[in-house]
Amino acid sequence: MSARASTMKSDHLILSRNTTIAFPETPTVPVRNALGIFARDFAKVFGAAPLGVGRGSADIVLTIDPDADARGPESFSIDFSDGAGSAVSHVTANDELGLIYALLHLSEHWLGVDPFWFWADREPQRLETIAVPARAFRSPKRRVRYRGWFVNDEVCLIGWTEIYPPPAEIWKPVFETLLRLGGNLVIPGTDLPRDGVQTAVAAEMGLHVSHHHAEPLGAEMFFRAHPDQEASFDRNGALFEALWREAIERQKDQRVVWALGFRGQGDCPFWEQDPAYDTPERQGALISRAVQRQYDLLQAILPGAPCLTYVYGEIAELYRAGHIEFPPGVMRIWSDNGYGRMVSRRQHNHSLRVPSLPEPQDQGPHGIYYHATFHDLQASSHLTMLPVASSLIIGELQAAFAAGADALLLVNCGNVRPHLYTLDLIAQLWNHGYADAALAPSEFAGRYFPQQSEAVSELIRRHIACAIAYGPHDDDRAGDEFYHHPARSLAGHVMRGETDRTAEDLIWATGRVSLRDQARWFEEHAAAAAERYRRLEQDCDQLAQSLAEDQAVFFRDFLLFQTRFHRSSAQGLSFLANSILAFLDGAYPQAFVHAAQSVWAYRETLSAMENSEHGKWQHFFRADWLTNVKITLYTVESLRSFYRMFGDGPDFFLWHKAYLMPEREKKIYLENTHRNPPSDDALAQRLKVHFGM
Repeated sequence: MSARASTMKSDHLILSRNTTIAFPETPTVPVRNALGIFARDFAKVFGAAPLGVGRGSADIVLTIDPDADARGPESFSIDFSDGAGSAVSHVTANDELGLIYALLHLSEHWLGVDPFWFWADREPQRLETIAVPARAFRSPKRRVRYRGWFVNDEVCLIGWTEIYPPPAEIWKPVFETLLRLGGNLVIPGTDLPRDGVQTAVAAEMGLHVSHHHAEPLGAEMFFRAHPDQEASFDRNGALFEALWREAIERQKDQRVVWALGFRGQGDCPFWEQDPAYDTPERQGALISRAVQRQYDLLQAILPGAPCLTYVYGEIAELYRAGHIEFPPGVMRIWSDNGYGRMVSRRQHNHSLRVPSLPEPQDQGPHGIYYHATFHDLQASSHLTMLPVASSLIIGELQAAFAAGADALLLVNCGNVRPHLYTLDLIAQLWNHGYADAALAPSEFAGRYFPQQSEAVSELIRRHIACAIAYGPHDDDRAGDEFYHHPARSLAGHVMRGETDRTAEDLIWATGRVSLRDQARWFEEHAAAAAERYRRLEQDCDQLAQSLAEDQAVFFRDFLLFQTRFHRSSAQGLSFLANSILAFLDGAYPQAFVHAAQSVWAYRETLSAMENSEHGKWQHFFRADWLTNVKITLYTVESLRSFYRMFGDGPDFFLWHKAYLMPEREKKIYLENTHRNPPSDDALAQRLKVHFGM
């Protein structure tokens, strides 16, 4: 029996396994994909997908009508009319993407499917019926025109599957989540093979596609197409233009926001490979000429096509100095520093913190490239969430909007799973233009842990506050890479015999001091952080035990995992620094024990990652190639073995004899029965007890 035959009053639409739906005429591939998502969600709730019927007898009627609403692109409305005892819903969208948003709105607000359901392991509740109040709805206008993700440094997504490049099954949850958050634009991955499916899947799901700033117009890298030619626009301009034309022709039937620009091969300034451009004037002139040519080629084939260019890195410096001119109407995209602040990024040890926002005289339109996650070989947040205050994120983006940078907001989403809180907060801003920093943790916690929302929200706030403040600015907050790249640098200096010189690559943190003082600096900061995270971890662990099982699983994977990562890695760095200080003092057995304690702590980090790889998440961290906990562990294990060369070698039994063997045995032992060298772990465990460490 149809839900319309129900005896319920017509001030509600009654959803059940018998609900019927009328589809729009000749639905496109993106609409069919969205209908498939809605049908899947509906079946999760009621056990069966809604039945497709004619428009005159359906409970839900879907329509695309470009003239239905003056609010413009991507909008939709939901109205109701009286039916046979139950209301009939009329869902009308202005365009294809509007209908996709409408279906996802029904999925969330009628069926209870959370935008992050896939990443939070949160399935909707099974029900027999749902009574939907027959109240009209008009979709609000989004604050930002183009809203999207750059799936960048996505090593976990790559390693999650044994197939390379990743198949559609990896990409679909990413793009579905972006659409559920109101996004409409994606750069689908970084430098993936051209035969990958990522761009096609994004287009088939209705998203606009754009390009990495090192791949203008989405063209193939010059050296990949012409490995034996010079990557010089002056000498091989025709070859560059052929690649650009091919890219335009290949994508001209898709929704594309075209990226323009000119950098060197491998995401570096082109003058590193062409030293003839040795002045800012020459560099800027060539970039201006190349970008203008790209623009002209594009507009000749696709008049009015939207395009952008990144005012980033060396481009920003040249643009600010007046050496670059961009064609009118091209969106200028300004970037944060990777740590949440709209200033120029730190380059090695240099951090000028030049404001990265348009000035009143800058021609528009403008947009923003913002990092929810970052990778910089220093202190960035890659496997854990951005540890800066929510108020900083909100304040920076609202200030950017006020400065006119509101045509596009592109967010580096990385591997998605660790960054849900940050991505959710930014989505509120691109949709509404505002968010409440004080309420954001409570609102997030309330969705996933309703019985313990205040307790969880307080833990989220504490987690952010626990981060190491390594510099004077409120965005100088250490992410997960802080415990790993510096650790490997310090260990390398010791093993290469460079203990008499400063580790140049760590001056950004410590200043120009001796290696001893650098080790002391990291020890002090890491030890204090480890204690903060240890107390937080205890409280997280205790709270997890009070949650329902499905909520506890996500809580452990989300906040408890990230807290354990920070605590164990901070301990690893602290012990490592202590081992270096002991080594510099000539206390070699003690240095060995401290290094072993560092090994054990970093093993805990690895164990925390492995513990979160359950069910569908199996192998999620398999390709941790950037923070690279396994390489940190390898490095510290090597350092620990290296220390045994200072007093325990060459037979690796001397420390055992000196500190662990009973006195009565030392004078009478026989080598054939007592000279089995203990392993690093076994020796360190016993020396730790002996020294009371």
